[in-house]
Amino acid sequence: MEANKTLTLHAAEPLAPFKRHSRSILALAFAVAAFSDVVAIWLTIAPPLQIALDAATAVILFLILGRRWALLPGLIAEAIPGMGIFPVWVLVVLSIIIYDGIRKPHKA
Repeated sequence: MEANKTLTLHAAEPLAPFKRHSRSILALAFAVAAFSDVVAIWLTIAPPLQIALDAATAVILFLILGRRWALLPGLIAEAIPGMGIFPVWVLVVLSIIIYDGIRKPHKA
């Protein structure tokens, strides 16, 4: 009887789609994004190197933050020539940080 009561309590709790990251993980992701955006400014004259940098940044952020859909539009935006002058990766990480803080209200 006690096991059923525990099971019922856990089943009623809403499931979060992603576990919230610690501040150190988010700081590391932000540092990687900032470094990539600063280096990308200097690589706008060498598009193949900039594409390699953006692919490496996407992989590193994927490893740090996990599977996030926000990384894909960032990679696509960085693939557009001339977008290296904008801090796209920093904006992607900030959007992930902000989105993690937003919770759907559960119905009572």
